[in-house]
Amino acid sequence: MATLTSRVGVPVAVGRRPVAPVALLGSLPIRSSQVLGSRLSAVKPVVPLRSRQPVTVKAQAADAAKELDGLETAVSKVVGVKLAPTVVTLTFIAIWYALNIGFNLLNKTIFKYFPFPYTVSTIHVVVGLVYCVLVYAIGLKGWSFGRPVTKQEFKNIFGPAAMHAVGHVAANISFAAVAISLTHTVKTLEPAFNVVLSQLILGEATPPPVLLSLVPIMFGVALASAGELSFNWTGFLTAMASNLTFGFRAVWSKKAMTKTLDGTAVYAYTTLISVLICLPWALIAEGSTLVEGCKAAVAKVGATRFYTDLFMVGMLYHLYNQFAFNTLERVSPVSHGVCNVVKRVAIIGSSVVFFNQVLTTQALVGTVIALAGTWLYTDLSSKHKPHKKSPPPAPSGGAAPAAA
Repeated sequence: MATLTSRVGVPVAVGRRPVAPVALLGSLPIRSSQVLGSRLSAVKPVVPLRSRQPVTVKAQAADAAKELDGLETAVSKVVGVKLAPTVVTLTFIAIWYALNIGFNLLNKTIFKYFPFPYTVSTIHVVVGLVYCVLVYAIGLKGWSFGRPVTKQEFKNIFGPAAMHAVGHVAANISFAAVAISLTHTVKTLEPAFNVVLSQLILGEATPPPVLLSLVPIMFGVALASAGELSFNWTGFLTAMASNLTFGFRAVWSKKAMTKTLDGTAVYAYTTLISVLICLPWALIAEGSTLVEGCKAAVAKVGATRFYTDLFMVGMLYHLYNQFAFNTLERVSPVSHGVCNVVKRVAIIGSSVVFFNQVLTTQALVGTVIALAGTWLYTDLSSKHKPHKKSPPPAPSGGAAPAAA
């Protein structure tokens, strides 16, 4: 047996000697490994399962942890690395909804004893600006402006921010004039304005299925408006004006918004620009009657409640918009659109209950149809992308014209 082993060079009784398969494979000539490859490939190193599993899990956890931001890392200590991003995103959405509902209810309450929408709109952004400046001053720059912007970045932000300010004032005029449910139902028409403006400004042709999804929205808004007991033309037209300006905001943001600032910083600068627009506008529109209006409001609810309500509504407005921007950073635009639909359902439902609003059957049916149409529009928009116009061909012998 010993003679045979020494001549051939391969152990006969391999199973009796403590030779690892990997070491055995390395000691064989190449041709021998090719011949025995099918047999040796079935032989695996005998390593206990328990010694391998923890190493794999720790490696996966370390890789996942590298992709988490600071907040997700903190949350992962409670819920685990895998669930942390989902938990943070859902928390942002829940806070966004809660702040938005609180803002709408308090805002409408203020208009019942202080019907000055231009002034209240200005207070919203002034309180937000003071918050941003104070947070920046104490060193929490990431919660505010982030960093100073260049002149070009400021120009890029100014257009969408100006439309945001005008749309905000228009929406508040509508909130003061009609029920919250009607204003939010009319505002479901915003996608229709986005479609038209995208075609006119960006040259993006909306696919036919997406266009057809606008029909139930328009029908639902018309049905709800006709059946709403608080309907008046001031509330309806200003809600439509808000749709138009917010449509410009969305389109211009796609065309010119800077990508070097996060959502919190962009909204902080939007708030600053909104103050520059809203403050002189409010003084011109309501300045002559503002003092008497404040006295009448204090006589109704008291000075403490009056000023506390104005401060709180400003904080709620700023924070809900900030969380809306933060949520948009964490989800796709389509998911954000779906969240907006659900948000409107929550706001309309809470306002009807809070103010004991009488909602006719026609208004209720119209509201449901409009909201369902908005959801359908959002879903189809994710499946059918808009087609952009192809640039004109370059003249023969010359270069193509530069984009404006």
